[in-house]
Amino acid sequence: MSHIRKTTIRIDFDIGVRLGPGKAQLLELIEEHGSIRAAGASIGMSYRRAWLLSDEINRMFREPSIFTRHGGKSGGGAGLTEFGRELLSRYRRMETAMLEAADQDLAWLSSNIDATFTPFSKKDDS
Repeated sequence: MSHIRKTTIRIDFDIGVRLGPGKAQLLELIEEHGSIRAAGASIGMSYRRAWLLSDEINRMFREPSIFTRHGGKSGGGAGLTEFGRELLSRYRRMETAMLEAADQDLAWLSSNIDATFTPFSKKDDS
């Protein structure tokens, strides 16, 4: 029985920004919903937080990942640029490769978990 609930990849760039599962999920949801507001709402995130993360994603690379169009008769919206789709694709490919490479070690870790262990605090997950 596996005791591992979730394994993620987070990339910490030396300029002080990160690319991880939250930003990847936001990119996917923007593409799915066609809106930053709707993407954030679908995971219980405020519009302000979703917009700030989207803006950070757009500024952290040489090319923007997200495009927006202003409202009007057809309404506003957002989606991924070609670069944004490539960024998301490469992030997901790295995630898959990492899990495949670590499969035996993750199985070993999982098989050695003491199911009776109770952590001191849920906040300390290191």
